[in-house]
Amino acid sequence: MKFNIITFGCKVNQYESNMMKESMLHHNFSYEEVLSKCDILIVNTCSVTNVADKKCLKMIRHLKRECPRAILVVAGCSSQNKQDLYKTLDIDILLGNKDKSQVAELLEEYLKTHNRYVKFYNERNLEFEDMMIKSFNHVRAFIKIEDGCDNFCSYCIIPYVRGSVRCKNFNKVIEEAKVLADNNHAEIVLTGIHTGRYNDSGFDLADLINELAKIDTLKRIRISSIEITELGDKFMEVLKNNPKVCDHLHIPLQSGSDEILKKMNRKYDLAFFESKIAEIRSIRPDISITTDIIVGHPFETEENFEECLDFAKKIKFSKIHVFPYSLREGTAAARMPLQVDEKIKRERVKRLIELSNSLEKEYYDKFRGKKLDVLIEECDNGISFGHTSNYLYVSVVETIEKGQIVTREL
Repeated sequence: MKFNIITFGCKVNQYESNMMKESMLHHNFSYEEVLSKCDILIVNTCSVTNVADKKCLKMIRHLKRECPRAILVVAGCSSQNKQDLYKTLDIDILLGNKDKSQVAELLEEYLKTHNRYVKFYNERNLEFEDMMIKSFNHVRAFIKIEDGCDNFCSYCIIPYVRGSVRCKNFNKVIEEAKVLADNNHAEIVLTGIHTGRYNDSGFDLADLINELAKIDTLKRIRISSIEITELGDKFMEVLKNNPKVCDHLHIPLQSGSDEILKKMNRKYDLAFFESKIAEIRSIRPDISITTDIIVGHPFETEENFEECLDFAKKIKFSKIHVFPYSLREGTAAARMPLQVDEKIKRERVKRLIELSNSLEKEYYDKFRGKKLDVLIEECDNGISFGHTSNYLYVSVVETIEKGQIVTREL
């Protein structure tokens, strides 16, 4: 039988979908690119914003309309968050965020019984669900090392749908990385919901990185995202002494106003954030530091937003991922007064994106004429594309094999 997987959302979801694909192939299902030719359609959903929920639901309704004979499997954050709604959609196999590793087995059982299967768990009390992949659908392979979050930022639904912090066995991460590196994945991206909280049997993220660096065939180690509060002395030593760690950190700021950071229940202030960034740059002066900023959180005034713009300019991020605040029912921020008007949000988003574009160009221009190592990820019509260690996307007018690291002048 033929299947396809439609994935929404973050790197964790992408990893989990990759794992589901490998498992399905192992169970003798065959992958099909054309959705209308599929017997089985799997949707891995996202609920980080209202827009994400809407996109997932739109896709599911589209699939039910256009591929009515296909067996439909739905899992992920949106289905976990909106269980009652998803239960009304006549989905054949409906899950939350647990049992994604069992999708192939659940499908085999469904093919025998044709009994609809719906299963949700209390996400706050779960063990880490073991997953292992041998290859990834990109040259830069992801490994999910952690799941869940205990921060409960006021705007965020993810702790409620992903559960508490739990981590992958230390030795299993190393084993998986060795297999991926031997299968031509020169770069590993360590990912999770709260990656910096990794801890297994006393081994933290710094220990994990140092052990991964011993794998000869692994050339780069990238961290998908890390909180500013998790950049302690031990991690700084890794940044200083481990050349395999990429020259790029994604550190969410979320707001450039101390007043709004408190409303968000973030665990730092701007002075702490700025001092940590200065410490990082004292170790790696040319490092790329990207960030997330939410615009229009409840209570955000024009003055707060101007503070945010000024702080982003001061820090000189190399890119800002800008998100308009999305009211998530069940979170603290959803109950707050002084919700910001949607029109004002859109105008602020536009201004912050303009700043991001300017900062991104400024950072890129620093490296024009310099030689950097590029990991080749795609090649098309004699032009090869890939990322540098500091996450610049580069084109090389040569035909170069995917997975190779070449040194070229920008």
